[in-house]
Amino acid sequence: MIDTLRREKTRTDKQSDLEYELRRLQEEDAEPSKIDAHFPDERLRLIFTCCHPSLNREAQVALTLRTLGRLSTPEIARAFLVPEATLAQRLVRARSKIRLAGIPYETPPSEVLPARLASVRAVIYLIFNEGYSATSGELLIRRDVCEEAIRLGRLLCELAPDDPENLGLLALMLLQDSRRNARIDGEGAYVTLEEQDRSQWEPTKIDEGLRLVEQALRLGPVGVYQLQAAIAAVHAEAKNAADTDWEQIAALYVELMRIGPTSVVALNHAVAIAMSEGLARGLELIEAVGASGNLNNYYLFHSSRADLLRRLKRFNEASASYSRALRLTENQVEQNYVRRRLREISEGEE
Repeated sequence: MIDTLRREKTRTDKQSDLEYELRRLQEEDAEPSKIDAHFPDERLRLIFTCCHPSLNREAQVALTLRTLGRLSTPEIARAFLVPEATLAQRLVRARSKIRLAGIPYETPPSEVLPARLASVRAVIYLIFNEGYSATSGELLIRRDVCEEAIRLGRLLCELAPDDPENLGLLALMLLQDSRRNARIDGEGAYVTLEEQDRSQWEPTKIDEGLRLVEQALRLGPVGVYQLQAAIAAVHAEAKNAADTDWEQIAALYVELMRIGPTSVVALNHAVAIAMSEGLARGLELIEAVGASGNLNNYYLFHSSRADLLRRLKRFNEASASYSRALRLTENQVEQNYVRRRLREISEGEE
């Protein structure tokens, strides 16, 4: 009911903007049907509108997530791995630039759409991620948010069906969402990828995702969403956790770091190395990633580090890392998972 009310409020808030835009187009003798042919959905149209090239990429994405994505400032700050106050300042500066420079909120013509596609994809994927692992609250998964992001991803593919990164994004979301039912057990506790019952994975989404990955890679050139989808495909093709081809996943992360290097990608590469070459080597790489300080406030950095330390039976260090992770997450499901690991470590030491 709350989600429904929020959606209705968003629709009401944007109705005047949409009506104004339609009147402007009619005054210019534009045919609304032709515009709608380019934009099969009003929300997708507004996302393209917000991703104005006069703003830098980060500001485009943050402002769109705040305005149209129904994400709060803390949720967006987590997505960008920055403090909430920093993100709030960026939003204020972006709004000020729009006002002072007189940047118009107008539907972009078809010829400029490709320049905005990267930002739009980023918005859609960050919306999906918030649904896949909620920043806070009692639920780990916000199903309606995941479904909305996938819906927008499908519409993006309709808008530009030959863009391989659009296909890669949709494939990535479908493959990740296919695990949804296995990520939480009957008591509402978090289940790691390694421990999931893969019979609960959704084969329809996996089949579609694998088909889209193959199609996207054939189209080329290879981008970050295609590579992430390829990594998700390797997981999807494994019958069980032991059959996972971690060497291939590590190789894909190397390529991903080459074209889209981030601290999070480096962290994921380190985990893949830990699973393919050895825990000690993986931990070395995680420590190297953490040395920059970029991931000091990132929950998954500390929980990943703690997991390797636990497997290496370095329980005191693992406990400290889990405790740090516990302080960094506001999601109750994640908190309960970390507390369970801390209890297991305490019992193991005894």
